[in-house]
Amino acid sequence: MAGIILPEKSIRPFSTRFLQLKEQTFAADIERSSHAAYKWEKKGADIFRPKAVEKYPELRQVGFRVLNTLNGLGGRVFYYGREKVAGRTDGNPNGLYTTIFGHTIRSLDAYANSVGSNFAIVVDEHSARKELLDCAAKTMFGRRPTKKLVSPPFEVESNLNQNIQAADWVAAIVGRMWAYRTQPEQFFDHAKIDAYFGDRIARLATHSRVERRREKQPILVGLSSPPSKPPTLRFSVHDKR
Repeated sequence: MAGIILPEKSIRPFSTRFLQLKEQTFAADIERSSHAAYKWEKKGADIFRPKAVEKYPELRQVGFRVLNTLNGLGGRVFYYGREKVAGRTDGNPNGLYTTIFGHTIRSLDAYANSVGSNFAIVVDEHSARKELLDCAAKTMFGRRPTKKLVSPPFEVESNLNQNIQAADWVAAIVGRMWAYRTQPEQFFDHAKIDAYFGDRIARLATHSRVERRREKQPILVGLSSPPSKPPTLRFSVHDKR
């Protein structure tokens, strides 16, 4: 699970710059579509494919520019994940997802507390919506309440929200980066994603980690770390009120 953190004053400026960047980079695709640029969406998983990123410098550059814009506006990257059991296809994916979501909320609450701010969470549509909202309510008001979270998460349609789309791009990068780090033999082609973006993500990430099974303890990379699949929690915003 990964996303971006934006200060309240940077939410609109970031979305404007992201839209402009999207228009510049994918002008031909947008023109061929039947949508205006603000309605046009391209998933991060379709952009940041290892072979494409290696072959087309403009795809690397668009990723760099999103991260640079985030940094320039005081934003951060966050992620939380758990290494999967290799080859395992059973289990309870929604249960795992809600568990990770609960840990993510606590990590964001710790970050908000460290900067003296409240925060809200915005997520894109998800099939486990009811379970996620229940998890958020328990985390917000339970035995160890997350007191900086001002409301249960808001769910939006990603094709109409530029910040959610930007968070999806970041999540795709983070997911493939950590897929390579946790299972390099299986995801060897993702090494290019890690090489191009790993250091940049590490510099921007805060209160983030991936729990590794082999080492049986969390890894902290500076203030960074994510899961092998791009998450669905997209971004958190905080204010000073």
